[in-house]
Amino acid sequence: MPPLPLNTKDTQFEQTIQSPLEFSGIGLHSGVSVAMRLVPAPAGSGIVFRRSDLANFEIAATGRNVARVSYATSLMRQGVLISTTEHLLSALIGLGVDNVIVEIDNLEVPILDGSSQPYVQAILAAGFKRQRRQREYMRILKDVEVREGSKFIGVYPGEGYSINYAIDFPAPIGVETFVGDLEAGAYVDLIAPARTFGFREDEAMLRNMGLIRGASEACSIIIGRGRVENLPLRFEDEFVRHKVLDLIGDLALAGHRIWGRVVAERAGHAMHTALVQRLLRDRSAWELVTRPERFSAESNSALEHVAA
Repeated sequence: MPPLPLNTKDTQFEQTIQSPLEFSGIGLHSGVSVAMRLVPAPAGSGIVFRRSDLANFEIAATGRNVARVSYATSLMRQGVLISTTEHLLSALIGLGVDNVIVEIDNLEVPILDGSSQPYVQAILAAGFKRQRRQREYMRILKDVEVREGSKFIGVYPGEGYSINYAIDFPAPIGVETFVGDLEAGAYVDLIAPARTFGFREDEAMLRNMGLIRGASEACSIIIGRGRVENLPLRFEDEFVRHKVLDLIGDLALAGHRIWGRVVAERAGHAMHTALVQRLLRDRSAWELVTRPERFSAESNSALEHVAA
């Protein structure tokens, strides 16, 4: 797989995909079959979901359309739903795709293998189309935080797109920490392959809630009786890496790539999107700028992680 071209001059301009891409699968929570198509979109249009089964009704991937958020991030406009958007959005942001139309014939984005890797591989194979409009970044100007008991997420002024994420789950996960910078260009190798995960003991409860009807060992890491049932893991710390994957997808709903520093402890979809909402409400917390300063590839050659 070729390296992710995030440190090139071209990334100062918006991008779309070179040609349409097709995906099919089932929804993680709904269990329904779904066909999805990514279509190149004009500069300045952003990421827009289009329900092809509902007269091409469109829902923009922005914070104002965030709907239900618990075990996945869903968007809704005028009662029309798009569910489990985070993995696809993460892949698009991770690869620097600014504009795309997502044509989908059902209510949930397909889960595929539980990571964003299938999307990433297909997009890289299709290639990118550079557009004439300069990309605008959401440069953070002041601290913005969301707290809920021992859970926390905050965004702060800084260079690049720094992420520091810590999780704490029952065995065998325990405490894991990931620290890195998305601008360093290693999303493809170090984030995209990380899969979603769940605990066997929660299965009955979640199914009774109408969730995880499409879950299986083919699309998630299953943990039961203190052990991973479907080894091997793709990374020793795959669990926290997947949380970073989710975070990148959820923060895409800010409408622009973050230029600043994000810190999260035991957060999740609800807190990720709460941070987006707080950012969008406080216009003094950020400004839109073209690339603030050429990111130094030499001093930030790769994402680094620390596991504990």
